[in-house]
Amino acid sequence: MNYNKKTVMDVDVAGKKVLLRCDFNVPMAKDGSGVITDDKRIRAALPTIEYLLGQGAAVIACSHMGKPVATFDSYVKKQTEKGKDPATITEEKWRKSLAELSLAPVAKRLSELLGREVIMAADVVGEDAKAKAAALQPGQVLLLENTRFEKGETKNDPKLAKAMADMAEVYVSDAFGAVHRAHASTAGVADYLPAVSGFLIQKELDFIGGALANPKRPLVAILGGSKVSSKIGVINNLLEIADTVIIGGGMAYTFSAAKGGKIGNSLFEADWQDYANEMVAKAAAKGVKLLLPVDTVCGDKFAPDAAVQTVEAGCIPDGWEGLDIGPKTVELYCAAVKDAGTVIWNGPMGVFEFAAFAKGTEAVAEALSKTDAITIIGGGDSAAAVQQLGYADKMTHISTGGGASLEFMEGKELPGVACLLDK
Repeated sequence: MNYNKKTVMDVDVAGKKVLLRCDFNVPMAKDGSGVITDDKRIRAALPTIEYLLGQGAAVIACSHMGKPVATFDSYVKKQTEKGKDPATITEEKWRKSLAELSLAPVAKRLSELLGREVIMAADVVGEDAKAKAAALQPGQVLLLENTRFEKGETKNDPKLAKAMADMAEVYVSDAFGAVHRAHASTAGVADYLPAVSGFLIQKELDFIGGALANPKRPLVAILGGSKVSSKIGVINNLLEIADTVIIGGGMAYTFSAAKGGKIGNSLFEADWQDYANEMVAKAAAKGVKLLLPVDTVCGDKFAPDAAVQTVEAGCIPDGWEGLDIGPKTVELYCAAVKDAGTVIWNGPMGVFEFAAFAKGTEAVAEALSKTDAITIIGGGDSAAAVQQLGYADKMTHISTGGGASLEFMEGKELPGVACLLDK
């Protein structure tokens, strides 16, 4: 995939209307109050928005929020599949579910952060959105309603894409968390408008793309998380380019079992044992160091108050489960990143939500904070971990897209990036 894409700085936006795809899928309070509990994604869009306004553009921002069901019939079907009594499923409840996923609270917060009014449209491509977009002046910001309120959004409906594009003259993509999806607002609109990246996507392409295409070596990849199956393509691709690949988290126990080890009640994907052995063989053939845990911190149950013991890898007693890497493994993994040139980390080393099983993840985060290497955190749980532990400002780059960064590292084409103009 070509990572060298045109950015907002490569096009003239003065006096033009710019359709800007953001990632405003922010967490909201569950009480229906409309309170945003974390505005990080809104803040991440500010540099691009402020640049466009500074260049004399009128900004038409759009984003999805959650997974609304776009039609009442689909809502009835989904609720029925969940076991709800059809007699209790009302149109009022459906409309309430949509209201809870409105972007109106985002418009309010964005107004506060920008220090200027953000005009809110009542729809995406309806009469209100079209009228407000037509009246929009340079220096003004309009936010369209949740793009997934339109049933054609996730289907990349050309009619919806064209209707959105017709409101603007330039398209800017700045929602990295959504670029792995070929939706109307992430890829379809680029068929009708000149399409470039915003600063957020440019940064992701520079750091992750650079680490994959031309890394400062040695390149060390740390992969954690629960399942081998979810990281198949990533492990396979990184074994082609990394100098060292480190395996932690729940997926390590499938590797252990594949070697004949005892794993007790640990997370285990029986169908992936042959694959695990193939990866070990591939690493050996490629001359890549593949590091697996040498000891494990176990619990007698999956709970914060579990009894704890540390055992050698492959020696987990019956009735116990591996929930973190052990101290010898921590030493081994931290030594591997100490002299690295580039480190990519995706996935925790253990169940870091439980204090007794967070030490491995904490140690890796600390080691990355002290290394001179370029450190790239691949979104998701590992991003949450470095934020919680207070190491975020010590990392070179923290990705804003969990699923997108995984597919990026897997070497897959990202539709929302592929559609942008090449430099």
